[in-house]
Amino acid sequence: QVQLVESGGGLVQPGGSLRLSCAAFGRRFNINTMGWYRQAPGNQRDLVATITTGGLTNYADSVKGRFTISRDNAKNTVSLQMNSLKPEDTAAYYCNADGTTFMPVIRSFQSWGQGTQVNVSS
Repeated sequence: QVQLVESGGGLVQPGGSLRLSCAAFGRRFNINTMGWYRQAPGNQRDLVATITTGGLTNYADSVKGRFTISRDNAKNTVSLQMNSLKPEDTAAYYCNADGTTFMPVIRSFQSWGQGTQVNVSS
């Protein structure tokens, strides 16, 4: 089982910045893709950004040019730098990871973090 722990949410004024971080914990696993998703009340959970082991990134159109995703493969962490935040960025942000675990048996996994709230308001 791979667990994801997020941090870094909070309240920020429009135009401000926040940085979200997520760390993966478990025994003997490899991660392929890590990413961030967000869900506002009454809405579905939508992709924000993903990054592969090799560093290939994908962003939602709504955050391109404002958000930057990065990861540290050795530490199994992923971060999301959010700049020029807008009220419509308000949501619960969830970390996601998929890959392979080797204990107790070899199998694929997909894990979600518990979510961290981001509120953009004046």
